[in-house]
Amino acid sequence: MYRILIAEDDPVIASALRKHLATWGWEARNVENFENVLGEFTAFNPQLVLLDISLPFFNGFHWCSQIRAVSRVPVIFISSASDNINIVMAVNMGGDDFIAKPFDLTVLTAKIQALLRRTYEFAGQSRLIEHRGAVFNCDDGTLTYNGEKIEFTKNEYRILQVLLEHRGKIVSRDALMIRLWESDSYVDDNTLTVNVTRLRKKLEQAGLTGFIMTKKGSGYLIG
Repeated sequence: MYRILIAEDDPVIASALRKHLATWGWEARNVENFENVLGEFTAFNPQLVLLDISLPFFNGFHWCSQIRAVSRVPVIFISSASDNINIVMAVNMGGDDFIAKPFDLTVLTAKIQALLRRTYEFAGQSRLIEHRGAVFNCDDGTLTYNGEKIEFTKNEYRILQVLLEHRGKIVSRDALMIRLWESDSYVDDNTLTVNVTRLRKKLEQAGLTGFIMTKKGSGYLIG
């Protein structure tokens, strides 16, 4: 089942879209907090986004660029502002298609089906984890924060991935080392300390101070 996020602030249109998409077997969700569309995007982790241009707080172009900083998920703009300038802007910001309001639901469905087929027929689906405004991409092992992409070594990103997967819980040093051994990377206690120190330094340089906390005698915790 594909997940589709709908960023449309007109409740009538948003509700109609969600109900229509559900009839096709897709799991659709409407954005509720238009001040944090990216947060809802990462929490839902959709395979496609329907995005209006005129939205409260920030417009659709802004949110498309934010999404594009962390994901290649297909984005279809839906807007009554269908002049050439807006269409060009939508494409330049990373949009995959543009549908002018009012639109025929059968046309929208056909475009969604085509995009999903092209995007996922031969490709896997990405997994994103969001915390404190930072978005971790499990596929390429990068973290995006404030529009900047942070790259890590193989061990650093595996350590960060384990901690993020268990955020809110303490992860023991032994558990981290076992996870790294499972991926054919031998790490002893001293090497783990060095990797965590380097990982912390990269996060702090990006402005993420206190992202990884040490619990003495227990392990590490995402803060």
